[in-house]
Amino acid sequence: MALLNFSQPAIDDATIAAMAATIRTGWIASGPRVLEFERALSATFGGRPTRTLTSATGAMELALLACGIGPGDEVITSTQSFFSTMNMIVKVGARPVFVDCDLVTRAIDLDQVRAAITPHTKAIVPTHFPGALGDMDALYALARDRGLRVIEDAALVQGSTWNGQPVGSFGDIATFSFHPNKNMTTIEGGAIVVPDEETARRIEVLRFHGIERLPDDTRDVATASGKYNMSDVSAAIGLAQLAQLPGFLARRQRLADRYVDVFPAIDGAVLPPQGVPGQSWNMFCVLLAYEALGTTRQSFRAALRAQGIATGLSYEPSHLTTLGRNLGWREGQFPHAERIGRETVTLPLHCGMTEADVDRVCAAVAQVLGVPGAPAR
Repeated sequence: MALLNFSQPAIDDATIAAMAATIRTGWIASGPRVLEFERALSATFGGRPTRTLTSATGAMELALLACGIGPGDEVITSTQSFFSTMNMIVKVGARPVFVDCDLVTRAIDLDQVRAAITPHTKAIVPTHFPGALGDMDALYALARDRGLRVIEDAALVQGSTWNGQPVGSFGDIATFSFHPNKNMTTIEGGAIVVPDEETARRIEVLRFHGIERLPDDTRDVATASGKYNMSDVSAAIGLAQLAQLPGFLARRQRLADRYVDVFPAIDGAVLPPQGVPGQSWNMFCVLLAYEALGTTRQSFRAALRAQGIATGLSYEPSHLTTLGRNLGWREGQFPHAERIGRETVTLPLHCGMTEADVDRVCAAVAQVLGVPGAPAR
């Protein structure tokens, strides 16, 4: 039986042809395709300045630098996030100040954010998860009141909306990922959406060695930086993928709806939020009380794998990594994120799947755990 991956990209012949055509032009580093892709992305974010990068991780790093964040500064972020957020805060010399999240939406806990603000706080970095956003109006009201920057980690939610506005089209800064397991891909890549052209120019300098052109066309570097520019080959893939994004999002929504319809009734299970208008579905994570169900997560995942079903883990809490512990954080501080870290399993969800694949996954979950399967509705 073929393995059902928990994530995989949807790359069609037209996308491959666009990539090949770009290679044949001989211009394969940053060039006209990158500019075209950035304009197309910007249009989806209400015309806001958008710049592409080699990864969402690079986007987070440059966002922090563009905000002037460095040694002695604090950045408040949810411990329930991919490790890149913590890593980039530490890399620029700042200190990550972790807070907990909501158990179901995984949105950052704004009460804890408010309590964590000190004179050293410079920014809030919320991570958005599929299915529902946190209260964005309340988040930005708090940031404005306390004079803080907001850098939205929107890697998982391209296509989601808040009050009818696409994430990235409002607020301060938003970063997106085009990794193969995201809603669309450029193989590797990311983007940053910023509030003004001055910040966009700062990103342009930072993403290519800190180089600035002088009036006589010679070059200068005032700020040390690295190399984060996207290639035209990746941009060509991105343009083809962006055109297909509405279809990708619609299919993912249908698969998520099917999961909700046929997932077996399991005591203590926590499913993602459901029925929130305008939300995208990058992944489908479920929390299971393994010990009460007479198993372990490792055994559960191995049993699904034996039936040809791959799963993932999204995410372990950042404060309990070795790096987080070395920064002074410890177990027991953030119970929701820690429970998610212990109990989460990421089930297959990608555009290569059918609703019959969802039925197969749910039937296997029921069989492995020895519970009745839900009837198809």
